[in-house]
Amino acid sequence: MIRLLVVDDEAKIRMLIRKYAEFEGNQVTEAADGMEAVQLCREKPGQFDLIIMDVMMPELDGFSAVAEIRKICQTPVLMLSARGEEYDKIHGFELGVDDYVVKPFSPKELMMRIHAIMNRVRPDQSQGREILRVDGLVIDFTGRMVEVDGERVDLSPKEYDLLFYMASNKNIALTREKLITNVWGYDFYGDDRTLDTHIKLLRKSLGPYSRLIVTLRGVGYRFEA
Repeated sequence: MIRLLVVDDEAKIRMLIRKYAEFEGNQVTEAADGMEAVQLCREKPGQFDLIIMDVMMPELDGFSAVAEIRKICQTPVLMLSARGEEYDKIHGFELGVDDYVVKPFSPKELMMRIHAIMNRVRPDQSQGREILRVDGLVIDFTGRMVEVDGERVDLSPKEYDLLFYMASNKNIALTREKLITNVWGYDFYGDDRTLDTHIKLLRKSLGPYSRLIVTLRGVGYRFEA
């Protein structure tokens, strides 16, 4: 699934892209102008995998919006424009735009270009990497890495083990005994406070996504995704 932000002042264009994108199982958020797009990116910098940005819009044009968004995050951008002048394309690429599509466009071609961009920026999908994405939280099991809203988070070895085990068993109630046994091992001689301490530290590291670790009174914990 690709999380798309579609920015265009024409509702018909947004609806057309949404139709094809959702048909392929992707998630679409819409914005009617550049100002709204920038605000959405400020709220949660890592919530989108790719931005489809129109050039000519009221309030804030597409080029200016991309310039502002680049101050916040490095989300890939595909520009849409009714003009195909070389200057526009060069200006877009100088801003760090990943591709440029001229209107009118083929929705099928647009989706192919989106997939081509994602294959470049997320080669993990073609290399068999195991990754879990929940909003702006990225858990890379294969690379043993965690990102929160685009920022790398360094965890202790046991925090990694605990998070990866819980995430691998997402939406499953995990008893305290099961967590201790599978993360610390059968020969662990500590007490439950060790688990609670690590859960507390892990929640602190996850910031706004600490809510994903739910306490089950009298049972243990559950990672909700």
